[in-house]
Amino acid sequence: MIEYKPQEEITRFQEEKMQVALQYLSLRSPFYRRMFRQHAVSVDKIKRMEDLRQIPLTDKKDLQLHNSDFLCVPPEKIIDYITTSGTLGDPVTFAMTDKDLDRLAYNEKISFLCTGAQPGDVVQLMTTLDRRFMAGLAYFLGLRALGAGVVRVGNGIPELQWDTIRRIRPNTIVCVPSFILHIIKYAEDNGIDYRSSSVKKIVCIGENLREQDFSLNLLGQRIREKWDVALFSTYASTEMATTFAECEHGCGGHHHPELIICELLDENGAPVEEGRVGELVVTTLGVEGMPLLRFKTGDLVSMHAAPCRCGRTSMRLSPVVGRANHLIKLKGTTLYPPALFDVLDNTPYVECYVVEVGSNDSGNDSVLVRVGLRACAVNDIVKDLKDRFRAKIRVAPEVEVCPSEAIRKIIFPEMSRKPVKFIDKRGKN
Repeated sequence: MIEYKPQEEITRFQEEKMQVALQYLSLRSPFYRRMFRQHAVSVDKIKRMEDLRQIPLTDKKDLQLHNSDFLCVPPEKIIDYITTSGTLGDPVTFAMTDKDLDRLAYNEKISFLCTGAQPGDVVQLMTTLDRRFMAGLAYFLGLRALGAGVVRVGNGIPELQWDTIRRIRPNTIVCVPSFILHIIKYAEDNGIDYRSSSVKKIVCIGENLREQDFSLNLLGQRIREKWDVALFSTYASTEMATTFAECEHGCGGHHHPELIICELLDENGAPVEEGRVGELVVTTLGVEGMPLLRFKTGDLVSMHAAPCRCGRTSMRLSPVVGRANHLIKLKGTTLYPPALFDVLDNTPYVECYVVEVGSNDSGNDSVLVRVGLRACAVNDIVKDLKDRFRAKIRVAPEVEVCPSEAIRKIIFPEMSRKPVKFIDKRGKN
């Protein structure tokens, strides 16, 4: 596999794939053909990775305003339709051909292999396969290609999850990590001996498990303290149809060079040095229906180039630091939501929470943290929490104590694909 080859060979391999992708876009994509004309881009002159910088960036607004112009195949070749929402609120449709579904299966197969999965494993999917959601379908296709058994339970319903584990005895589950704590609590409340269950591994999606130094964050620690299982973190998005999965050494999501080209850029569009945080910009490889070129994901990560102990030599991505458009400026302090989450996760009496950002009368950012509580001996919860925020991030948001059940309904809304811990109301009032 190419991800075990020397870096120089990986770069040459990607440059060959890049040229094929550029020729395809110049022939098939109405959006990129127009871009190439408007900016006088000659794809024949884009030979090296650094030559990509001659091409303008694409963002989610482009996808929303010109969605159909990204399609490179006639409608009759489309097999599956997927949607994802974006910054303007209008859904973006991703159309996938039969070839794209094969690519998606391959992506998940090698990503699950990265986590140590093998043929004969039984994997319980605690994520939806419907609602035009890519991830659940991708997991199913990848596990099928791997030769593993798949149990499609879907998200939510702790009682059904535990009944399925008891009946079918999966050795692995795929799940949002905050939901793991939810099913652990259900097990404890209902006398289920979850520590002796068949589950030995959890592949986590949608939320960070680790700090930037790759140690487990508080969410990961809480899971591990409760349940002695192997934890693997992954990062992916609908737009790039590619997964970065950890191996057993847990030191970043591994890059699959045959599927995607990655750049890390600063706010001015310049490359950042290894180990520095930048916005991930991707160029998809081998996508037939709606390939993307220099697409800004909005996710802030760092890149690590040193070979991994597992033998893979392709670069690794850090946990996501935050999203570029989620930057908060609170009382003169610049921060991202995970900084607020970290304070809340490290507060023992906070059971659940939601962070809501809006704009005040002066047009500045305002932050309201709604918390649900465990039993505690602290007299003035609001004051104590504000003191904790000031000690860690120098400023304190507004704090509102709410019933835990009300907070959980916000975090796990019926139609949501992921837990909702951050609500951005800026510019929406």
